[in-house]
Amino acid sequence: MTTFRGPPLSTENDVGPNTLGAFLRDAAVRHGAREAIVFYDADTRISWTYADLDEQASRVARALLAGGLAHGDRVALLMGNRPEWVAAAFGVARAGGVFVPVNTYLEARELEYVLNHSDAGTLITQTQLAGHPYVETLTDLATPSLKRVTALDGLHRNIETWDGFIETGRRIEPEDLRKREREISPDDDAVIIYTSGTTAVPKGVLSAHRPPCIQSRRFVKHLCLDEDIRAWSAFPFFWTAGFAMVMGATLAAGGCLVLQEMFEPNAAVRLLEEERVTTPHAWPHQLAELEASPEWPRADLSAMRHIESFSPFGRHPSVHVAENAWSPRAAYGLTETFTIVTSVPSDAAPSIRDRAQGKLLPGNEIKIVDPKSGASLAAGEEGEIAVAGATLMKHYVKVPREETIDDDGFFHTGDAGFVDPDGFLHWTGRTSDMIKTGGANVSPIEIETELLHHPGLKAAGAIGIPHDTLGQMVVVVAVPQDGARVDEKDVRRFLRGRLASYKIPRRVIFVDEEELSLTGNQKIRSEDLRALAGAKLSGIAAEPADEPVRH
Repeated sequence: MTTFRGPPLSTENDVGPNTLGAFLRDAAVRHGAREAIVFYDADTRISWTYADLDEQASRVARALLAGGLAHGDRVALLMGNRPEWVAAAFGVARAGGVFVPVNTYLEARELEYVLNHSDAGTLITQTQLAGHPYVETLTDLATPSLKRVTALDGLHRNIETWDGFIETGRRIEPEDLRKREREISPDDDAVIIYTSGTTAVPKGVLSAHRPPCIQSRRFVKHLCLDEDIRAWSAFPFFWTAGFAMVMGATLAAGGCLVLQEMFEPNAAVRLLEEERVTTPHAWPHQLAELEASPEWPRADLSAMRHIESFSPFGRHPSVHVAENAWSPRAAYGLTETFTIVTSVPSDAAPSIRDRAQGKLLPGNEIKIVDPKSGASLAAGEEGEIAVAGATLMKHYVKVPREETIDDDGFFHTGDAGFVDPDGFLHWTGRTSDMIKTGGANVSPIEIETELLHHPGLKAAGAIGIPHDTLGQMVVVVAVPQDGARVDEKDVRRFLRGRLASYKIPRRVIFVDEEELSLTGNQKIRSEDLRALAGAKLSGIAAEPADEPVRH
């Protein structure tokens, strides 16, 4: 069996603690007086130091113990990116609970499913967010496992206020909490992240304490962070990227989290300027909204350092970064490994960063599996990526481990790719999304990555559409930037010289952003993209009038 292995985990020289409660305590010892969190509650600026955050997490933990939380009990959190979110995450861990961050976009039926499926006995929430009346919704849900509910704002029957919840913890002595903490090991259940994906219902990914601790420290190296960073994120913390890449990495570096409860572009631009943010995180559609904000042209964003030069941040008149000097894209990861499996540092030479998705990180293994035979493939051969290693999940909640992890300890990802002779992983997309055109395989990801650099496009997705002679033809569905003058010929011209001729789309369809169907983490659904493209192409010539088929 061909297995590709990263260096031993011991070579990483990672000396930090591997339980989440101790992770925060270690950060507080090293950075106690430094600012850890900034948040604006209406017009009031709230600032917590690392010592403040450590104390707030302990208060949450003591309140949970006062309510009878046993080691391994599950605590759900339904809340925007606020200081209390961070305190609750580490407080649950410190009390020996299993933390279940809940997607704030869920509707009632979905919320009921997650609370029941996770067997959460405690819920910490807020009254409402972005039009979602959480407390009101809860009264109509059937959630038999839920025994205790705490809401940040407002007094509701049978629901504790946040202050009342914290007050209950006063009867728990600090030594009682320390005793509980000493019982927690790095391999204990710690976090359940519910995926938004291809299945009818979300899957609960159960991870131990060790993976988020390891990955948070890894991102310090991958993103080239230091203690002077000030990080803002439009990513929610309830997914692994927000948890490890933003929250965990910022705290591991000793930097400051600049929190925005929910993304609103005008307020975000003001926050970026006022708090001198160095390290912003946002999805492409949010970057487009920021750039379209009336606040954008006059904002001073000159503090920014960790940005891609071709992004809207890099194009901002007040920002000056070296061209193509930093990019985090050379990485591969997934929820089941609590983010990255392979990477190279974001300041590596472009020739290395642009080559692939990086090399295996310490303690990780990959095999490339033939989807038909199940055989492990050699370097350079493309198949399904299977992963194993120190940050792999324990299992899916209520799914036997053997149903998703093979006898050798590998999780089969459904992603396609290959490992080259130099040990770099090349991710080519989902196994089901590969485009087969004229006998050749074309990766949608490769086309979409190039189109990220097109200044006239806000978003683009590539798919294969049935074709009489080629089997499939390459089609791109694109959303133009507001006010941009871009057409089909322009997109194809842009890709010539960047991609082989058979990868150039034969049709480019322009749509409004509202026509795209996105997953919860803002990825374009390929099956819906194919349906949209098929509908748009109906009655239109399969080939552009000015360009014959060449292959």
